[in-house]
Amino acid sequence: MMQQDGNPGVWQQPQQPQQPQQAAQWQQPSAYQQAYAQQAYAAPAQVPTPVPVQPKSRGWIVALVAVVLMFVFLMVSVVSCSNAVSSSMGQAFSGMGALGTTDSDVDYLTKDAIGIIDMSGTIQYDGTTCSPEGLKEQLDRAEENDHIKAVVLRVDSGGGTATAGEEMASYLRDFSKPVVVSSASLNASAAYEISSQADFIYVAKTTEIGAIGTVMQSMDYSGLLDKLGINVDNIASADSKDSSYGTRPLTDEERAYYQAMVDQINETFIETVAEGRGMPVDEVRALATGMVFTGIDAVDNGLADDFGTKEDAVAKAAELAGIAEYTTVSLDSYSSDFTDLLSLLSQNNYDEGDVAAVIKELESHGTLSE
Repeated sequence: MMQQDGNPGVWQQPQQPQQPQQAAQWQQPSAYQQAYAQQAYAAPAQVPTPVPVQPKSRGWIVALVAVVLMFVFLMVSVVSCSNAVSSSMGQAFSGMGALGTTDSDVDYLTKDAIGIIDMSGTIQYDGTTCSPEGLKEQLDRAEENDHIKAVVLRVDSGGGTATAGEEMASYLRDFSKPVVVSSASLNASAAYEISSQADFIYVAKTTEIGAIGTVMQSMDYSGLLDKLGINVDNIASADSKDSSYGTRPLTDEERAYYQAMVDQINETFIETVAEGRGMPVDEVRALATGMVFTGIDAVDNGLADDFGTKEDAVAKAAELAGIAEYTTVSLDSYSSDFTDLLSLLSQNNYDEGDVAAVIKELESHGTLSE
């Protein structure tokens, strides 16, 4: 807060000149006196009584920042798995009559529950539930909590890093409790590899699912560099060490080598799906076109089990777990800084220091894929 000196409520009258030739001497007006200077000059007979002005709050700055951040958040679609802790409170599922709970209530469960894990975004190593570490963390929580009897994996992902998908599939396969997948609009590639390890897969008729395949991208910028007159010398320990840099075309031997690598990784993908779905490897290989199927085709060719919503998946998970009465709980430890900021601003008595800390945190922030 700015400190005010002197008495701002008193107007200082000018001193009378000692001699006619001497200019009038004025006391230096305060900040409040200056605010009324024009009015005093216009009507010297009426000296207005200044009203103390309250110092401006910094709250409007925080509010402006929040509005800007919210606008950016809504306008820019960022593919990530930064789902905040979702609430199932007040949601009643048909046939069970139970209210859901939130992530913060996981440790305080007193009755049977179905855990829900959202896997929405790119499969990669980012610490969210779209990563091996994040998914395992939530599966471990469900494994260790005796009240959580089964898990629903809500999937909306087009895939991502091959190795991350392989690891996450193994974690789901080793999970001891029933797992049911609820497919949203997209359940493809590495995301489907993970989903294939579940006990049951639901889709919508319009879900895009499958896309069993592996791709490696190599860019060749040498033609453009030549036109720009740019010469790049790669000093490498082996002839093929710079093969992925894009400064020269691949040799035939290098292309064959990378093709064999992609085929090997893709065979692992096929075998993983075959094991998870209980299908012959050759049958899955025939479906490994790299293209997605509609939910209708997936149910027909065996990549999915039935049509259903998230609520249907919860009911199926409860059926597989053998429970009739239960609640639901969200399993998601990741909360973005932006979500934290909105949460703080929603409080009437928010602390400006906490808001500033969250804003500061916000400011600080060629692979094989399936």
